[in-house]
Amino acid sequence: ELGVNPFKFGMIGSTDSHTALATADQSNFWGKMPGNEPGRNRVATGWNYNASGYAAVWAVENTRKAIFAAMRRKEVYASTGPRMTVRFFGGWDYADDDAARPDLARVGYLKGVPMGGDITEAPKGKAPSFLIRAVKDPDGANLDRVQVIKGWRDEGGELHERIYNVAMSDGRTENPKGGVRAVGSTVDVRDATYTNSIGDPELAVVWTDRDFNRSELAFYYLRVLEIPTPRWTAYDAKFYGLRDLPQDIPMITQERAYTSPIWYTPDAN
Repeated sequence: ELGVNPFKFGMIGSTDSHTALATADQSNFWGKMPGNEPGRNRVATGWNYNASGYAAVWAVENTRKAIFAAMRRKEVYASTGPRMTVRFFGGWDYADDDAARPDLARVGYLKGVPMGGDITEAPKGKAPSFLIRAVKDPDGANLDRVQVIKGWRDEGGELHERIYNVAMSDGRTENPKGGVRAVGSTVDVRDATYTNSIGDPELAVVWTDRDFNRSELAFYYLRVLEIPTPRWTAYDAKFYGLRDLPQDIPMITQERAYTSPIWYTPDAN
């Protein structure tokens, strides 16, 4: 009726801090509110607060004008804290070897659109392909996997979603039912440490939607998962020497990033 999609949002993260002590780092979490600042009691009483998140922006230069221009075109993504580097392009002509190109971004823009963009008018006999690269935070944990989340509206107006595991670390592959074995965990909760002996520092792939229906509205976005790492509650427990905490307090987390979607709109004709 409106001729526009009012739910066509980009995706960013923010700390939502009310103390001016903004941090999204699990190992340096200062709390969201004055009552949640570091102390011996907050693990038991404020464990449900999360140390997150950050906004990542693909701007052409580090200026206010360029940053806001990137936000307007939705070429942005969210991180729960780590400084992961994530590229996501969609089009009709990406080749498998494009994922190994050193100039991946140039190829991405040349052959398609970046996160936040639109693809339309599907060529007959073609399905959309997506050029994807995720790189770990230089000071952070390795990557577990990259997933494409697809949503589409069928001819009856029903909305559907499906998760595709498109790139997995440590040589893992999907089983016939679409599942993937867990990456494992190296977290030592008592010492609040982990190692990068599992996972990969970088994952890159070209993925094609083999379930594509050119007559259906669709959107695609990425979810990038790190290997398990200690949560801020584990760091607090170690620092304050806390023992015998309730078992339901989470001590391990999997940090992640979410990109803005790429939308597909069928040709009106």
